[in-house]
Amino acid sequence: MELDAYRKMAATEDGHWWFCGRRSIGEAVIRGLGLPKDASILEIGAGTGGNIAMLEKFGEVLAVEMSDLARRIAWEKTGREFLYGYLPHNIPVKPGSVDLICLFDVLEHVAEDETSLVAMRRLLKPNGKIVLTVPAHQWLWSTHDVDLHHHRRYSRALLKERIERAGYRIDRLTYTNAALFPVAALARLADRLRSAGSASGLGQPPAAVNAAMKALFSAESLIVPNASLPFGVSLLAVFGRDEAAQDDRLAA
Repeated sequence: MELDAYRKMAATEDGHWWFCGRRSIGEAVIRGLGLPKDASILEIGAGTGGNIAMLEKFGEVLAVEMSDLARRIAWEKTGREFLYGYLPHNIPVKPGSVDLICLFDVLEHVAEDETSLVAMRRLLKPNGKIVLTVPAHQWLWSTHDVDLHHHRRYSRALLKERIERAGYRIDRLTYTNAALFPVAALARLADRLRSAGSASGLGQPPAAVNAAMKALFSAESLIVPNASLPFGVSLLAVFGRDEAAQDDRLAA
């Protein structure tokens, strides 16, 4: 991402409706995984540290981020040292040592997404899980995606294919941010029609609007851990290693 995007993230991620809603949903999903006590948790693409406090509720967190600026801001915010690293082949973590890997809107920034998924599989313990979110619907591609250096937006079918081809079994694959889908879709389409300028929606809206949108998005934390939403602005997936698929590849 652009350096200015990290500064905006640091300034808004504690209160912006989108970051708060995503954290609420992520926390609810992780709580339902039955992780071991003091689980080993790895966040890849940890940005400026907005998810660390939530993840620490479930275990010991190791954060990896490639941006020097983001790591410096994260240190100032959290007092934690983030490790330098990036997908697919530079994650400084011992193989087979992680109970949970989290990627919150990271995979779309990586050119080699399937290779990255394969690389992460080697880091997981046998019963380890991955929780990730990505932006949905390539037809929503706009200056928002360009500004944030996305390589793609995902359809449900494409994300499923990428995950399964990388040797995983999917536990849950659902859209999120369904209630605000019409508003977000109109904003992204408006961005596409603009001939110049930056993307909309990067700043925090007025307090009353922000609170209402936060409540709508966060309410999905009551649904997503147990049921799938048929549409939304983002996709969320939970998956673990498919040992049978790996055995099949070895036998071949």
